[in-house]
Amino acid sequence: MTELNPIAQAQAAAASVNTANSSGASAQLTDTFDTFLTLLTTQLQNQDPLSPMDSQEFVSQLVQFSSVEQQIQTTQAMQALLSVQAALAQLSSVDYIGKYALVMTDGALMQDGSAEWFYDMPQQATASQLVITNEQGAVVRTLDGQLGAGEHRLLWDGKDNAGNALPEGVYRLQVVATDADGERIDAAISVGGRVTGVELSEGQAIVEVGGMKVPASQIVRLRESPVDPTAPLPSVPDPTPPDEEDDDVPSS
Repeated sequence: MTELNPIAQAQAAAASVNTANSSGASAQLTDTFDTFLTLLTTQLQNQDPLSPMDSQEFVSQLVQFSSVEQQIQTTQAMQALLSVQAALAQLSSVDYIGKYALVMTDGALMQDGSAEWFYDMPQQATASQLVITNEQGAVVRTLDGQLGAGEHRLLWDGKDNAGNALPEGVYRLQVVATDADGERIDAAISVGGRVTGVELSEGQAIVEVGGMKVPASQIVRLRESPVDPTAPLPSVPDPTPPDEEDDDVPSS
């Protein structure tokens, strides 16, 4: 008679547990656990009295039984931990409300006839063009970009290349820049705005910045009050007063 081995199935199920499918894997482990109990009980009830089950094999199965149970408990503990972490992430993100944030995204909400982006050039460029597209991916405006390395600001007037005012909505920016060798330069694009809301979606905190919802993990800068989140922080004055100059001593 072919002997079923639920232990191998349980170990395989435990190895597959991750944050995405922990619930399903935990249910699979529990089902396999029940199957193991049924098989073990059946073996004990139907063993040959003249040739009982080997004690070493019995102990080995009990050890494996304990391993399966621990894997089930670990899975459930991981699920609880992930739930707590998600709740903590949401609670900590609530402190973002009212602050000005800089978010790594190429999409900005154009409203009241303007939209704003920031783009960071990692090196000097010899050519740079800013391409703005609408939600359908069509190019609506092209502008000359800055060539110097560092962070630059683009304030768009909401008009297309023909000077027509465009409807409000989400528009995206693409920076097409090349260096002296013709190699493309990848600029980091971000959008700044006040955080007006926080919500939890699929285990991660989502913040509303400038009318757009983005993961809190995309926030790269957060400040209390500056309207421009890229404005440098004020310098701290040196508390040590400058040395007073010695008075000239007239010669005798």
